[in-house]
Amino acid sequence: MSRRTNRRQFIQQTSLAGIGFWVAGGVTLGAAKAANEKLNIAGIGIGGKGDSDINQAGNHGNVVAICDIDDNTLNKKAMKFPKAKKYSDFRKMFDEMGKSIDAVTVSTPDHTHAVAAMMAIKMGKHVYCQKPLTHTVREARALREAAKQFKVCTQMGNQGSAENGLREAVEVIQDGAIGPVTEVHVWTNRPIWPQAPKLTKRPESKPVPANVHWDEWLGPAPERPYASGYHPFAWRGFWDFGTGALGDMACHTANMAFRALKLGYPTSISAENGEINPETYPGWATITFQFPARGNMPACKLIWHEGHRDGQKNLPPKELLHGENPPGSGSLLVGSKGVLYSPDDYGARYMLLPKENFEGYKKPEKRLPRNGKGDDGMKAEWVRAIVENKPEIAYSNFDFAGLLTETILLGNVAMRAGKKLEWDGENMKFTNAHDAEKFLHFEYRKGWTL
Repeated sequence: MSRRTNRRQFIQQTSLAGIGFWVAGGVTLGAAKAANEKLNIAGIGIGGKGDSDINQAGNHGNVVAICDIDDNTLNKKAMKFPKAKKYSDFRKMFDEMGKSIDAVTVSTPDHTHAVAAMMAIKMGKHVYCQKPLTHTVREARALREAAKQFKVCTQMGNQGSAENGLREAVEVIQDGAIGPVTEVHVWTNRPIWPQAPKLTKRPESKPVPANVHWDEWLGPAPERPYASGYHPFAWRGFWDFGTGALGDMACHTANMAFRALKLGYPTSISAENGEINPETYPGWATITFQFPARGNMPACKLIWHEGHRDGQKNLPPKELLHGENPPGSGSLLVGSKGVLYSPDDYGARYMLLPKENFEGYKKPEKRLPRNGKGDDGMKAEWVRAIVENKPEIAYSNFDFAGLLTETILLGNVAMRAGKKLEWDGENMKFTNAHDAEKFLHFEYRKGWTL
């Protein structure tokens, strides 16, 4: 990023737009129009969600490099960004183009998020990484600490964070509308990919297709032969690659409650779930996170519901919904005066229940900056953080997103441990089950490191 940027002029031009800002033809730095006055951005993982991530990032800078393990995906995206250099291995990309890259998007499968993001951070690159931030608890802690150490601007892609409804819901809860909250329920329509009970073993091995770089796809995960059941989407249900329904969706659906209640390290995590097998996540789970009192907020429990149990969708108690018909995903915050109910994956919409108790309710004054531009707004906010050198502008920066992800992934650890876990978050250890700490991380394959 050019040091010739007129930052004062840039801030003046964008201040009226608030958090979400756009300039025709892309976000420029200051009044400069030359290409070298924009951020140079690289995309790592450009299929699936990565397709829109790099397109949106490209609205706010120059896409100078694209990286994907699938040549078909790579060549297709090169048609949109013909000047971007193509790579199948992000390590080689950084080796060759490190000095030419200011920022990166990381939208790979979960198990390679941390290694790609950490390599960028250690080179001083700003990072936008898809949710869940990492595959393991220890990785989440490591990225959170590294982002602070290297003073880079970061953002995790849980796009509900940009929704004005979520930010308003945070204000409403913290204003005391429903009173002190002691219980939260979050549920999801996931899994929507193969896993237990229908899939409990590895799919049949097949020759690696000519367009797939399998070793790079495996990344730090344990060695195994290629199978068509992994790439490009079905990997989410496998322990070695994905984080299951909890990792996939709780960074969205529990996001609003986590923010509103200022949740941090839980004191304990316990799980009820379907049968555990060595390969895939179970068919259902109910996970309870216990949190201590926080300032003037009382102790609170957050209960996560996923899958189908005994043939029925796993949902919170019906009476908490006060007659509302729950959608596939949503959340409930239960206070002493009522319930805040969000019938939404992202916490972007909400209502106060029972409705008759809140007729005439006056919303509090706005405290949080508004965005309202969804996924693209997340990128614009990240770019503004970079330009102003204020990491806190990005509402889902790694300081917040790392803690959210770390907490959520402890639920997967509890499933595998098969018992209630007492957690010492500050020291990152279980006080009653040291044997469960082996599930906090895994040994990387040779050639891959944080």
